[in-house]
Amino acid sequence: MKGYSASEVARLLGLPVGRIYSYVRSGFLAPERGESGGHRFSFQDVVILRAAKGLEDARISPVRVRKILKRLVTELPEGRTLAGLTISAEGTRVVAREGGETWDPESGQRLLDFEGDPPRTVERIARRQDDETAESWFESGLQLEADAPDEARDAYRRAIELDPLHVDAHVNLGRLLHERGDLAGAEERYRAALAADPDSVTAAFNLGVVLDDLGRTDEAVGVYERIVKLDPGCADAHFNLASLYERTGRTIAALRHKKTYERLTH
Repeated sequence: MKGYSASEVARLLGLPVGRIYSYVRSGFLAPERGESGGHRFSFQDVVILRAAKGLEDARISPVRVRKILKRLVTELPEGRTLAGLTISAEGTRVVAREGGETWDPESGQRLLDFEGDPPRTVERIARRQDDETAESWFESGLQLEADAPDEARDAYRRAIELDPLHVDAHVNLGRLLHERGDLAGAEERYRAALAADPDSVTAAFNLGVVLDDLGRTDEAVGVYERIVKLDPGCADAHFNLASLYERTGRTIAALRHKKTYERLTH
């Protein structure tokens, strides 16, 4: 029987065999069974797994990758497969493309394509507001992110000027600053979001990531520990905690969070 074994795919893509089987269990892959009972992966399966590996390499956690790909496969029209999509990470956002369509597979939001005349399109969206509200500027920022991040940042800043407690605008502005390498600016925005809403898991998680990027490991650990108290089911926070504890030699703590992560994602 043709196809690749799990071990061959693992060597080909540099993925652990266990990770490949976790993707199979998630339901977005359907490899056939060989004569010996083992899975045989098609070329299309390998293409999908390569996309998953690319997302992991871009620091998208495996649990998030599984959720995204599982959602995509359930939403695709009959006769279309994940192998026909281009799936990539743009900063912390995952973007799916097919033909002339671009969308965020987690929110389902369609993203604008600015081919042809970007400046005029951006101006029409970001500057001609029907209502001068924080929410309208926030929505403009969402539309502009993929193709006009500078204008998106301006839109989020305008939303914050109108509503200094707009948590999502602080978070999204922080993420865009984070993506461009302005770690100090990103930290400031995430902390502003938490000042407005101390229980925002998203703001706290992003703060943990930026603190880790800044080399402030102990502070990052403290943030993630607070997250898992607020939301014990936040698998990504357990995953990052396990990595941080392992990196700093705290093996028992790392193992505890790794086991929690595996329990939550299997």
